[in-house]
Amino acid sequence: MLSRRTLLGTLGALALTAALPSAFAAEQMYIPIISKGFQHQFWQAVKAGADQAAKEFNVRITFEGPDSEAMVDRQIDMLSAALANKPAAIGFAALDSQAAIPLLRQAKEAGIPVVAFDSGVDSDIPVTTAATDNLAAAARAADKMAELIGNKGQVAVVAHDQTSRTGIDRRDGFLNRMKEAHPDIEVVTVQYGQGDQLKSTEVAKAILTANPDLKGIFGTNEGSAIGVVNAVNEMNAKNLVVIGFDSGKAQTDAIRSGIEAGAITQNPVGIGYETVKAAVEATQGKQLPKVIDTGFYYYDKSNIDDPKIAAVLYQ
Repeated sequence: MLSRRTLLGTLGALALTAALPSAFAAEQMYIPIISKGFQHQFWQAVKAGADQAAKEFNVRITFEGPDSEAMVDRQIDMLSAALANKPAAIGFAALDSQAAIPLLRQAKEAGIPVVAFDSGVDSDIPVTTAATDNLAAAARAADKMAELIGNKGQVAVVAHDQTSRTGIDRRDGFLNRMKEAHPDIEVVTVQYGQGDQLKSTEVAKAILTANPDLKGIFGTNEGSAIGVVNAVNEMNAKNLVVIGFDSGKAQTDAIRSGIEAGAITQNPVGIGYETVKAAVEATQGKQLPKVIDTGFYYYDKSNIDDPKIAAVLYQ
């Protein structure tokens, strides 16, 4: 007969064996997602899409970004820390694509696939980029601006930066379209507010002061556009045509009230979702397209409540 001590030991071993499948189950694939910032609601919408995909594909993600889109060094530190954890893949939206290249090379050498999102990287290292066609989107903004100011006059641009792919493409998409299709419109200046609404407000006020005949301003992201709207309110420049980019409650309220004429909306939830999905597929060796175009729309008072538009707006 088994002694009491032997019996208890046997039962304990059986209990431990029964627990092994859960205790030693394979860990979930880890994919860090590093965005350009966290201060805009846009990034919260991107995170929502990434979280949705993480749940669907049963992977573990982290989602972080610097407090300000001017904090390039902080973002590089985040990328370095993420790579040190040896992830299965990484999602990265570069504030300064050139500054990130050395670390992205390290990722490639370590066999860690990089999926660029929102803002591409001037390199062939990313296996794909999940983003809006920002050149085409900004060209659409230029066409709408031209239409609303009667195809002639002076306009300006308040851009979020001149180092990220989105900053460059939205600026150049607007400028190039004006030059090619609307020769009677003069873009008098392009100024940078770092995507910060307070800085963009001051930039826009300075532009309005220096250019009393200005007919319109294009703000290239959420913070830029809100800054322009603030400047219009503070300087009572009610006849100025404002076209923005992205959404958020401040912008949608300005569009509903008529202070802002309209804006380009991306599909931020889709960007986040496609980034995580592509990262998973990259680890599986699947062939990915060079660019995953997540789409865009122009919206104003006439279609802001259209279900197709409302689905890609965030508050």
